[in-house]
Amino acid sequence: MAEALLVVDIQRASAAGPGAVPGAAVLLERTAELIGRARRSGALVIHVQNDGAPGAGDEPHAPGWELYHPVVDGPLEFVVRKRRADAFDGTPLGGLLTGAGVRALAVCGMMSDICVQATARTALERGYGVVLPYDAHATQDIPAAPGISDTVPAATVSRAAAWALGQRADITTHSADVIFAAPGGRTGQDKAGPFTLSQA
Repeated sequence: MAEALLVVDIQRASAAGPGAVPGAAVLLERTAELIGRARRSGALVIHVQNDGAPGAGDEPHAPGWELYHPVVDGPLEFVVRKRRADAFDGTPLGGLLTGAGVRALAVCGMMSDICVQATARTALERGYGVVLPYDAHATQDIPAAPGISDTVPAATVSRAAAWALGQRADITTHSADVIFAAPGGRTGQDKAGPFTLSQA
């Protein structure tokens, strides 16, 4: 059972408009459903928000930087901002999970081959159980490279990125089958939310 849901970089630059990942509408439906079930189960919901470089679509406070899914006030919902692919790198995410007593988590979001994979890999290295629902993460096509390969479809890239995590991660579960539970050993339950936790 997942005691936390990491919603990685579902921001407007890649979720809507011309920069949206292929199949964005379906991804958004499935991630919204995961968020709703995690909330109802008392699991932590952690929205990871990437702070892009100046001029990038996800540059802080640009329209594309905004989170697509609403964040709900409450002691179990957080926003963690990051500047690197791995959401654990230089952020309070690890301490947040440890403080809440989380032992297993689900990861969804974008991009499968960059931030989702990097974050899931570190979670595994830290001993967390990880479920990466195969239908709840996405990325862009890899463009054709003359003499190297044709275009690699985004769905294939996502599958390969998940497969590269190895056998410790559950990468074949459907999003509808992820089971959430409240974590043990929570701390700070008297605080107001949502929290925005920037880099340490």
